[in-house]
Amino acid sequence: MTTVETIGRIRRAYFVQRQSVREIARRLHVSRKTVRKAIEAEDCKFSYDRAVQPMPKLGAHIAELERLLAENERKPRRERLTLIRLFEALRAQGYEGGYDTVRRHARRWQREEVGRTATAFVPLSFEPGEACQFDWSHEVVVLAGVTTTVKVAHMRLCHSRMFFVRAYPRETQEMVFDAHARAFAFFGGVCTRGIYDNMTTAVDAVFLGKERKFNRRFLQMCNHYLVEPTACTPAAGWEKGQVENQVGVVRERFFTPRLRFASYAELNAWLLDRCLEHANAHRHPELRDRTIADVFEDEKLALMRMPNAPFDGFHAVAASVSKTLLVRFDYNKYSVAARALGRPVEVHGYADRIVIRQGDDIVAEHDRRFGREQTVYDPWHYVPVLAKKPGALRNGAPFKQLALPPALERLRGKLKGSDDGDRQMVKILTAATVDGLDALEAAASEALAQGVTSADVVLNILARSRSAPMEPSIATPEHLQLKIEPVADAGRYDRLLPVRRAA
Repeated sequence: MTTVETIGRIRRAYFVQRQSVREIARRLHVSRKTVRKAIEAEDCKFSYDRAVQPMPKLGAHIAELERLLAENERKPRRERLTLIRLFEALRAQGYEGGYDTVRRHARRWQREEVGRTATAFVPLSFEPGEACQFDWSHEVVVLAGVTTTVKVAHMRLCHSRMFFVRAYPRETQEMVFDAHARAFAFFGGVCTRGIYDNMTTAVDAVFLGKERKFNRRFLQMCNHYLVEPTACTPAAGWEKGQVENQVGVVRERFFTPRLRFASYAELNAWLLDRCLEHANAHRHPELRDRTIADVFEDEKLALMRMPNAPFDGFHAVAASVSKTLLVRFDYNKYSVAARALGRPVEVHGYADRIVIRQGDDIVAEHDRRFGREQTVYDPWHYVPVLAKKPGALRNGAPFKQLALPPALERLRGKLKGSDDGDRQMVKILTAATVDGLDALEAAASEALAQGVTSADVVLNILARSRSAPMEPSIATPEHLQLKIEPVADAGRYDRLLPVRRAA
């Protein structure tokens, strides 16, 4: 290849030193054709372009290779084949050439394809408090020693670029509600508009253009916070490009290398600190003389006030109660109070707990579990059942988790030795549903102090403790006091006796 330096030497020898083409070619060891070409090159450079590129082995397979490349580009990114896999597919169809030839042609085809499909964008600008963007990402962390894929909720204020991230076990609707409540509390206010993609937890149907049918519960949340929801065009991530970019930044800066925490609570506390650190350490992309945190302090003044109470962000599911007083929700089972048996219930699933209702009556409340096939018992839900089945106290699965106060536990140990110990203990435990565990513990302590372990004695002590106290005496006002105190004289009745005889 003739370098730019050689071209310069040729042109100076010809135009300045007035040497002939033949002399220049001999002295610089180049052909006369090259010398003439350099002299005619006005831009001081020239290149050789082959009119026809011979491809003796790939030529017959170019159409098939480009078909495979086009088909591969239409697949989701995670499902696309590598060039090695495409090379192997081409070899299976009779291609006998090498991989490098396929790779060079594929790279050339990809560059041309990018040029044909390149799209221009218009930069967006947002006023303070105008809008926020929301999205999800999947990240891999180690929780309690187990490698886990967590779902990370991202929210970003479009003006100040302040962002909030929080990890969840699920990407469900109740997690969306919880993420919004926590993000708005973190920002100290609410934007007037929220920009979302067409996630199923928010959008039930996508119509032509920007028309959407939003989910009823999602609209209730937006109405609670006075946020106007806006959905992006399908497969048009640039319409919420800020939060899309945030996903990559958070993944690179926060989740690399792989994080290790004992629980979601520890992970989310750490993520919250990183959000604040990032805002204080990085400049605003437009207001370069100020940090993101500085611009955020100004934007907070433009945010709408938070409602007095957060949105009741639950996901409701109808369920039935089994004969073992269990309700299935999200692949797990939870116990309910015995009074709920025989009627349907509604499970309200929150991000961290579940509440089971029967009309206006709350029949159970548990911390939420996110594994599979787990059973969560509340032993007190089954105490009314023990009245007919006292033997279940000893081997019943719910009562293996029954933790009693010290006095009641000692009383239970003493009653195990008697023939009707289980029945007596059931009578004692049943009283706790009326009088409370603290009162029952005090009665059991008093009975043990007297050296008695009978259920009747414990219940008697409990009944005495809940007897109505004596009303305090009231002083009689002076103007109501008697001037002449009555005399108690029982003899007056005796003086009436002779009169009765005379009659």
